Amino acid sequence: MPVRVVVQHGPRDKKVAAVAIDWPGWSRGARTAADAVETLDAYRGRYRPIADRAGLAAELDAAGDLEIVEDHVGVGSTDFWGISFAPSSFEHGPMPDEELDRKLGLLQASWSHFDEVAARVSAEMAKGPRGGGRDRDQIIRHVLLWEQSDLARRVGVETAVDASADAEGLRIHREPFLAALRAYGVEGRMARGRNWTVALLIRHTAYHALDHAWEMEDKDLS
Repeated sequence: MPVRVVVQHGPRDKKVAAVAIDWPGWSRGARTAADAVETLDAYRGRYRPIADRAGLAAELDAAGDLEIVEDHVGVGSTDFWGISFAPSSFEHGPMPDEELDRKLGLLQASWSHFDEVAARVSAEMAKGPRGGGRDRDQIIRHVLLWEQSDLARRVGVETAVDASADAEGLRIHREPFLAALRAYGVEGRMARGRNWTVALLIRHTAYHALDHAWEMEDKDLS
């Protein structure tokens, strides 16, 4: 089976996101659709550990080429960030149990990968050309706070935004978030916000964790 890909342009077509809609977290952005799809394909191997953690490595290994199944215009944030913030036509309504279990499993695998990377990289991260950029603990805090203050609240979960990033703090945040995603997904309810379906929320949450996990790997000084 090919890997189904949705290409999403910003309204001004300044940046484009390419998303493997059946593999939450596997998404890349660029200035053109061709570059976004090429970069997405280049990250196939980098996404494999997440599929492996979810017990889906064999399925990913057997997957064929990328196949663009939808090419459409999303929302203005994509022009700025090169990130998908809108659902595709395939991501509406109730989710079958098997699909929901699979996608939530990949989200959990994305979190586990983020945690593993955060535990092994250097505390100080390589800086950009002008000396900017976050260090490890700042990245960890950014990911956790964004989930708590925005993403989890879209399905009614309120976690203290100063919750610790230790194992217990993560459990307190993630368990109710997963439960709410499952409940919304089974019922086909829209999450809070103009475009936020549960399928979009799952893959965006996984994407955000993986994007910063890969950032930490790329900037690791150890």
